[in-house]
Amino acid sequence: MFSPADFKSDQYVRWCPGCGDHAIVNALQKAMAEVGIAPSQTAVISGIGCSSRMPYYLNTYGFHTIHGRGAAIATGVKTSRPDLTVWQMTGDGDCLAIGGNHFIHSVRRNVDLNVIMFNNQIYGLTKGQYSPTSKKGAITKSSPFGTVERPFRPAELTFGARGTFFARTLDVDLKTTQDCMVAAARHKGLSVVECLVNCVIFNNGAHNWISDKENRADRTIVLEHGKPMIFGVNRDKGLVIDGWNLKVVTIGENGVTEKDILVHDAHEQDPTLHYKLAMMTGPDMPIAMGVIRDVEEETYDEAVHNQIASVQAKSQIHCFDDLVASCEKWEM
Repeated sequence: MFSPADFKSDQYVRWCPGCGDHAIVNALQKAMAEVGIAPSQTAVISGIGCSSRMPYYLNTYGFHTIHGRGAAIATGVKTSRPDLTVWQMTGDGDCLAIGGNHFIHSVRRNVDLNVIMFNNQIYGLTKGQYSPTSKKGAITKSSPFGTVERPFRPAELTFGARGTFFARTLDVDLKTTQDCMVAAARHKGLSVVECLVNCVIFNNGAHNWISDKENRADRTIVLEHGKPMIFGVNRDKGLVIDGWNLKVVTIGENGVTEKDILVHDAHEQDPTLHYKLAMMTGPDMPIAMGVIRDVEEETYDEAVHNQIASVQAKSQIHCFDDLVASCEKWEM
């Protein structure tokens, strides 16, 4: 049995007061304690950015690597030490710009990693340039007249790379954040948890339209496997299928009952509905939170070790001398 304190380091947390990252580290420490894997069996890998300071704040093994390369290092750690639980801490810039190629291939390979992606839609550590997730038109230090680029959507990239687990959460919703992290740790394969966090200095209020207490219940929906997709401050709104699309309905109006509301199945292999849920955008549709997709596939590290065991079982070479004897020889 572990407590969150077992996963807290003695280092001073150097994030700006009010930064959403504080909530994420607290939720992660609670999630690690709930999962129950010892700190000595846990490794936390990060790249560069505000989010990538995380290894210093956790009482586990850790490696603060270089910009965008956290996925590559984490893959090596997990493949060489499959007994370890490996977490990758990354931000929207570190993960989706310089690290974008590593990200999509680690998802495609289904390495057994838990990827926590901090998305504040800005470069915070380097002082306010627009990032791959900044909204089109965003005025930043590097786009004074507004960026003309269309943003990446992390869910879309994850599904496009055939991801087996995707969850989304808000920094102000600690319970959902902890639940998503616990589910990610228990998932066998690569897990992506997109954490929408607030950068109080360079992009303050980026997520206010859904994180604000007064509007959150009506503008977000927390999905739970096996439960109806119901939301709203009065719990009277729900999602149904209307033709090829999702539609919001009000329970009690036009003959709609709770039985008409879709039931969330995070374990469905077909990603079509998961994709539609993850891609919902306001103001007409709620933003999906919680575990959206959670399916099982063979993991990369498992496949590598199974292949090695299979080759070793059939091989006639059991030591270095056998290897030398098996080589071609020439007499000079």
